[in-house]
Amino acid sequence: MDQKEQIVVWLRDAHAMEVGTLDDLHNLAARVGTFPELQARLRQHIEETDGQERRLKELLEQLGAGTSVVKEAVSRVAGNVQAAVGSLFSDEVLKNTIAAYGFEHFEIGNYKALIATAAAAGEIGAVTVLERNLREEEEMAQWLDRQLPDITAQYLRQGSNS
Repeated sequence: MDQKEQIVVWLRDAHAMEVGTLDDLHNLAARVGTFPELQARLRQHIEETDGQERRLKELLEQLGAGTSVVKEAVSRVAGNVQAAVGSLFSDEVLKNTIAAYGFEHFEIGNYKALIATAAAAGEIGAVTVLERNLREEEEMAQWLDRQLPDITAQYLRQGSNS
């Protein structure tokens, strides 16, 4: 597989990742009403992720390729299973916040690999788009990194009031 073929495969993976992430973020944002700062930041990231998904789809179209319905379906199912399992636990908000923190880093790694592949393939326009997506993921990861101790403390306070 040459570099241009590889970037199409990985762009499809990234697109499916963002489609599944949108479902996850919507589910999580709906379930964290007692954590208003987290809910607001999740809603902001939903908008960012929607833009990332759209930009990835446009990149695929520019490269003469389409998205992968199968990969999108698998990504959505995986996210729904995680949400269903998480809802069984009283500390769902905290566990999902920790999972989101980890997943942001997974996305960051994916975008860094995509940027390197796009640069090697001479797809400079794709590099610019992918760098924007990377920055948004890094900003969300940094926000979660700063807020996780406070979210944990808030969870503990709320738990002691129940």
